[in-house]
Amino acid sequence: MTTPKTNEGNYFEDFRLGAEIVHATPRTLTAGDAALYGALFGARFAVPASDPFARSIGFARAPIDELLVFHTVFGRSVPDVSLNAVANLGYAEGRFGAPVYPGDTLTARSTVIGLKENSSRETGVVYVRTVGRNQHRETVLDYVRWAMVNKRDKAARVAEERVPSLAGAVPAEKLAVPPEIDCRLYDNALAGSAHRWGDYQPGERIDHVDGVTVEEAEHMMATRLYHNTARVHFNAFAARQGRFGKRLIYGGHVISLARALSFNGLANAFRLVAINAGRHANPLFAGDTVFAWSEVLDKTPLPGRADLGALRLRTVATKDRPCGDFPDKGADGKPDPAVLLEFDYWALMPR
Repeated sequence: MTTPKTNEGNYFEDFRLGAEIVHATPRTLTAGDAALYGALFGARFAVPASDPFARSIGFARAPIDELLVFHTVFGRSVPDVSLNAVANLGYAEGRFGAPVYPGDTLTARSTVIGLKENSSRETGVVYVRTVGRNQHRETVLDYVRWAMVNKRDKAARVAEERVPSLAGAVPAEKLAVPPEIDCRLYDNALAGSAHRWGDYQPGERIDHVDGVTVEEAEHMMATRLYHNTARVHFNAFAARQGRFGKRLIYGGHVISLARALSFNGLANAFRLVAINAGRHANPLFAGDTVFAWSEVLDKTPLPGRADLGALRLRTVATKDRPCGDFPDKGADGKPDPAVLLEFDYWALMPR
C-alpha cells in the first residue's frame, strides 16, 4: 500500500497569485562546488578563479561565480515552481547583491506574480519573483522568471490570471556595486585582456569564436550541482513521452556556456551585476555545439568611480552554427532556428 507522502510538484492549476513559497534545502556553497563549476564550463575570468587577484581589487577572496549563485538559487525553486514544466522561458529584473563566498549558505523564496493559461488548455505560464539570501539575510540575488507548466487536469481553471508588467532593463542607477571593489590595481595581463571599459562602444559586436559541444553526462552533473530536479532534464522515460521526445538540457547550462565563451573578447567583464532580460529561443540537446557572440547595447560610468564602469551586453548563443555576422532574426522577425539564447545583462569592467 502506498501513502501520499511524496511530492509530485505543482501543476499550473495549483498556483495562486500572491502566493509565497519558501523553498526547501538551504545550500552551503564550497570551494569544491566552485572548482566543479569551473571544470564543467571552463570559464577563465580571473576574479572567481584567483584569491590573490580578487583580493587585489577589494574582495575578501575569490567570490563564487555569479551564475553559480544564480543556478543555486534557481535550483531551490524548481521542486515548487517548475518540476512539471515543459520549459523555462525567460528572466527579467535580475539584480545581484552581496558577493557570495565559499562557506556561505543560500536560501530562496518565491512569490507568484503572474499566471496565464495557454490556448491549448494543457499548459500555462507561471511568473515568479525569486529572492536568494545568504546566512546573514543579505540579498544575493532577486529576479523574475517564467516557465510553461503542465496542467494536471485540462479542464481545471485558475481563479485569477495576470501577466505582470516587467521592466525592459535594470536602470544603471540601481545596479548594486559591492562597495569594497577598487580597480586601481587591476592587472590586465593577469586578467587576460588589455581592453577596458573605454575600449567598447554601443553597437559593437564581438564574435567569441570558440564552440563547445555539450554531452549528456556534463549537463546532468551540472544540473545536479544546483539541485535542479526538473523531469525534462533527468527522466528519459518521461521525456520520450513529452514534447521533444528526449531529455532537454537546462537553459541555464546554455547561459553558463555562453558566459564562459565570452571570455574571448570580454575577459575584463569580471562581475555580472544585473540580468535585464533572458529568453530561451530554441531547445538544446546533447551532441549540439554551442557558439556565442555579444553586442554592446549601452555603457555607463558609475557615480564617483574613476576606476569602474558598466557595460550592458546582449549575448546570443547558437547551436551548430558559428556566429560570425549572421542575422539572429529571420525576415519574419522570429529568432533564427539556430539561436538558443538571448541574454541581456550588465557587467562591471575596469576603466
